Amino acid sequence: MPATKRSNRKEQILQALAQMLETSPGQRITTAKLAAEVGVSEAALYRHFPSKARMFEGLIEFIEDTLLSRINLILENEKESQTRVYNILLLLLAFAEKNPGITRILTGDALQGEQERLRERVQGLFEKLETQFKQVLRERKLREGKAFQSDESTLANFLLAYVEGKMNQFVRSDFKAKPSTQFEKQWPELQKIWL
Repeated sequence: MPATKRSNRKEQILQALAQMLETSPGQRITTAKLAAEVGVSEAALYRHFPSKARMFEGLIEFIEDTLLSRINLILENEKESQTRVYNILLLLLAFAEKNPGITRILTGDALQGEQERLRERVQGLFEKLETQFKQVLRERKLREGKAFQSDESTLANFLLAYVEGKMNQFVRSDFKAKPSTQFEKQWPELQKIWL
């Protein structure tokens, strides 16, 4: 099979998995259901991915690549720390909103009963996100000559907890409570960390 056809099939499998996570909240996705959704046999699924865990890993890699590359763009294009934090928060909330099935992976909801390494991988991603927030907050002192009343680690954890809370509300509401809906009204409260 040509490489492009093989990679297209892999992409198709991952897209179907993400779609099923969105349309079947609370339900476990079996390889049989996924194969039926894609229109292939279970054996064909396993030709592309050696296990269901690898399929989830493929989605987690997509999440990491997408978010971290976009955060890097924000850091390149924006120099003011408050604008950086605003844009990173908005990115994370909008990404969750546009990818409801994938947000179930981020909250751990879709990983119940799956391999522990998947939850560890998601935990690692959130640690990277928190590190990005810490870095932006620390750079404020260097770039703008201003310090925070609290330490940057505490503030970074607070910002990440805000994002995680919004994601959890989104999943818990069966994707009705959009993560970004109240963001513009809540941003002034979040800005108070700059005082």
